[in-house]
Amino acid sequence: MMGIRSVRPVPGHRPGGPLVTIPSPTHEVLNQSPPLEGYDVFSSDRALTEAVDREGATWAREELGSLGVLAGGGTAQEWGRQAEGNPPVLHTHDRYGHRIDVVEYHPAYHQLMATALAHGLHSGPWADPRPGAHVARAAKVIVWYQVEAGPICPVSMTYAVVPALRHQPEVAREWEPMIGSTTYDPSNRPADQKAGVTCGMALTEKQGGSDVRANTTRAEPVGGGPGGTYRLTGHKWFCSAPMSDAFLMLARAPGGLSCFLVPRWRSDGSRNPIRIQRLKDKLGDRSNASSEIELTGAEGRLVGEEGRGVRTIIEMVNHTRLDCILGSAAVMRQGVAQATWHATHRMAFGRLLADQPLMAAVLADLALESEAATASALRLARAFDAPPADVHEARIRRLLTPVIKYWTCKRAPQHAAEALECLGGNGFVEESGLPRLLRQSPVNGVWEGSGNVICLDVLRALSREPETLEAYWEEVGRDGGGDPRLVRAIDDLHVDLADTQGLEGRARSVVERMALVFQASLLLRVAPGAVAEAFCAARLAGPGAGTFGTLPPASGTAGIVARHTPVAVG
Repeated sequence: MMGIRSVRPVPGHRPGGPLVTIPSPTHEVLNQSPPLEGYDVFSSDRALTEAVDREGATWAREELGSLGVLAGGGTAQEWGRQAEGNPPVLHTHDRYGHRIDVVEYHPAYHQLMATALAHGLHSGPWADPRPGAHVARAAKVIVWYQVEAGPICPVSMTYAVVPALRHQPEVAREWEPMIGSTTYDPSNRPADQKAGVTCGMALTEKQGGSDVRANTTRAEPVGGGPGGTYRLTGHKWFCSAPMSDAFLMLARAPGGLSCFLVPRWRSDGSRNPIRIQRLKDKLGDRSNASSEIELTGAEGRLVGEEGRGVRTIIEMVNHTRLDCILGSAAVMRQGVAQATWHATHRMAFGRLLADQPLMAAVLADLALESEAATASALRLARAFDAPPADVHEARIRRLLTPVIKYWTCKRAPQHAAEALECLGGNGFVEESGLPRLLRQSPVNGVWEGSGNVICLDVLRALSREPETLEAYWEEVGRDGGGDPRLVRAIDDLHVDLADTQGLEGRARSVVERMALVFQASLLLRVAPGAVAEAFCAARLAGPGAGTFGTLPPASGTAGIVARHTPVAVG
């Protein structure tokens, strides 16, 4: 292929005479995979589409397809790149010296937020609580997270604040209608003057971190009655999405550590004194602002009872932990999509990369991990859909939320690194999008309890609510085929959990195996035979959760890779 033709004089050329063009050969771009754009993120993900049907949200397929096409299109992908590449900027004062505490976002961030709210990612199950609503929302989060993760943080907190607010019906009645709006309104006005609102949270302090009971923020009552008014004074080390319209916070009231809803504007229409001290310079999640804030007599409403703040806010934490799982599943799916797309378009040594046995083993192993994460996430979302009278699902939700969060979030960074390596040097370049994926991958393991905190929560459930373990045994024993590898793994886990001596020190190992046993049992029931067989062979009978690509021989890698390779629309 001939490239740009240079124009230059030739020997004997007379000034003012006609120019002669001489071709200058340049390189033709060969053997590069095209960008993964113009595809349906939802419909191309067979593990996700099957899980949506299986877990009771078939009715949402049309909207999921529309969102999937938008997510896979060039416009939305460009929004994601722009939002991540242009982090928010804090303006503490205006030009005259007045304190304003405003965070400025790139316009692309607002486009991503507007789309998320329009599709109900922030409130769908509460505004329209039909069967399967949490499953449908979970699938939407997985789809839209693959465009850009940052906006999912305020979306997730807005979704999760509702069950906590319901501990104070007076407050919930005031805020739920505003939260249920699907209109995104980023204007800096009081909530009751806006078309729609978002919510954040600010729990941890610099001296405590995960030990929220070490909080020193004070709350002084100034108005009695249910949902009474308090004045909060203190400093919060992490406040994500500080331009949210209200925040759930913990503070020490006269009756002990309590939960409060703190709006950005006071009831009299004046600014609530929430001072944004600085924005965090984060590894990932860069399009979303995370901040440190100072409270100087900020007005807050009591949610729940005084002294029961942790119990109240745990309702929010459980729902955001579900979203941590969804985010990690989305990271894995996008990694598989990029890696398989590249490998099915790139040649090496006379064959497509995807046809090379060793690369096929890596791709298939990444696909297995992604499918297990997706199936687990949506099965767990179904437990959130269950009515309160469904005791089994309530117990599954209590125990499996931390179990699956721990394992899925631990695997995401390893998965993203291996997916990046599938693209070689191209994957290490920012334009590929894989470095962005790798930077994002650890955040869900940190958010809402890092690994040790999550494992301790599993032990707490096993100790205080032993019936949750009975529900777990019932769940993992539903493999009608009685796969001998699963039976053996369940037996070993029974022995390990029965030995309570030193259980805390081996909690990570125990929780990891609980997750793998659950995933294996689930895939044996719902996944294609080749997927379930390869997963059990690798995770239960093989090297376990070792390096990706160490699948046993004859694992049906070609079929697994084909199942997980995205297809361009049209």
